Amino acid sequence: MAKLMTTGLSALYDALRRAGYTVIGPTVRDGAIVLDELRSADDLPVGWGVTLAPGGYRVRRRDDQAAFGHSAGPQSWKPFLHQPRVKLWEADRVGDGFEVREERPEPPRYAFLGVRPCDLRAIEIQDRVLMGGRHTDSAYAARREGVFIVAVDCTEPGETCFCASMGTGPKSGPGYDLALTELIDDGSPRYVVEVGSEAGSAVLAEVPTEEADEDLQACARAEVAAAAEHMGREMPALGLRDLMAESLDYARWDEVASRCLSCGNCTMVCPTCFCTTVEDTTDLTGEHAERWQLWDSCFDLGFSHLHGGDVRSSPKSRYRQWLTHKLGTWHDQFGSSGCVGCGRCIVWCPVGIDLTEEVAALQAERDQRASGERGAP
Repeated sequence: MAKLMTTGLSALYDALRRAGYTVIGPTVRDGAIVLDELRSADDLPVGWGVTLAPGGYRVRRRDDQAAFGHSAGPQSWKPFLHQPRVKLWEADRVGDGFEVREERPEPPRYAFLGVRPCDLRAIEIQDRVLMGGRHTDSAYAARREGVFIVAVDCTEPGETCFCASMGTGPKSGPGYDLALTELIDDGSPRYVVEVGSEAGSAVLAEVPTEEADEDLQACARAEVAAAAEHMGREMPALGLRDLMAESLDYARWDEVASRCLSCGNCTMVCPTCFCTTVEDTTDLTGEHAERWQLWDSCFDLGFSHLHGGDVRSSPKSRYRQWLTHKLGTWHDQFGSSGCVGCGRCIVWCPVGIDLTEEVAALQAERDQRASGERGAP
């Protein structure tokens, strides 16, 4: 393993730019730590942290110079790969017929700097969803190809994080090119670097580094292990897939529906939600038409609309669909849970609905029912 000092982030950024990448990473803007193109390593949120709560998010000053001393912000990396709005094709009238042209823009060449382990797993899940079946999303595949990922292990999980109980963090899993662990000494950071690919090795060769001795590596492991013990939330340790299947008629769904606004914020900030719809537009002359693919949400009333009406007309049915899919039937479709424990859906819910609390309540209701059945004559 290698070691980077504080100035090493600038050298790493410069090496990525020389390799032809557009570097995307966290930066402070509009009162939040967001993901955007970085003009230099100076754009990183050095000295900034966040305070998280159900329905609450605040940036705050830290008393050190950590560049990655924050947890998940309002964005995941999803919009850079699975775009919120994509033109599929356009058509123009030509004589008695029409000509259709498919939109095929040159995809950007991204380097993602600062990918948390939960988001790294989310990218792997989206790869399976959008490229792993018979019908590949060509726009996603084009943007995903060649992405360089610099992951950053979590050493300070937020108040709403629960990646440890989902098995997605705080240590970075496979899929990165380089992985950093940020360690703070007397207010200044240094970084232990792990190589995950040949591309990562080639980039790191362009960056001044030192050998990370065993003591430093042990310190990095200890910081990550401590983070796993200090998660702000925990998903109950039970069979979520079975619980979701067995709880469809539970009273808890009515209770959470009384609070849910069906706004769709949770699906927008979720790093794995992938649903889309299409929109056709024409000009006033009828000479030109376009078809666009847009993000959609299962919380929208029209999402389940068929010729006979809306299948899920109540907030209860829509929230239940979202949670049972995310934690239950996702396993049947894609072989894993759709939740990575990032906690964004908790933070950005206007009324502070916490899915870990909802799962615990469903489990309690199941236990109560089972106890009643055992006590029945």
